[in-house]
Amino acid sequence: MNPKSIKVKEKKNLEIIWEDGSEIKLLLKYLRDQCPCATCKGETVLLRTYRPPAKTIITPEMYLIKNIETVGGYAIQITWADGHNTGIYSWDYLIQLNEGQNAENGQG
Repeated sequence: MNPKSIKVKEKKNLEIIWEDGSEIKLLLKYLRDQCPCATCKGETVLLRTYRPPAKTIITPEMYLIKNIETVGGYAIQITWADGHNTGIYSWDYLIQLNEGQNAENGQG
C-alpha cells in the first residue's frame, strides 16, 4: 500500500493518508527518536555490533522537518532541521512505528 498524501501538521505530527483512505499520525519526536539509520539505531557488520551512545544533546531542531523526499516507491527520506537526513523510513516501517506509538500510548 502506498501513501496518497504525506504532510506535516502543526509542526508536531506527520500525517500519512494511504491509498485505501486509512491514515496515521506520527509525533515528530517519536519519528526522529526511532530514526532507522545506523548512526541512530546501530548496525551489525561482520558479526560486530555497533550501538550508538545515548543522545546527550537535544535541540528543538532535532524534531522539526525541513524536507521530505520519496525514495523509489517504497519509502521517504526526511531531512531534519538540524541537518540529519540518513534515515530511510519505508512504508512498512512507518506502519510499524504507528503501531508502536499507539501501544506506548495505550491505544491498541
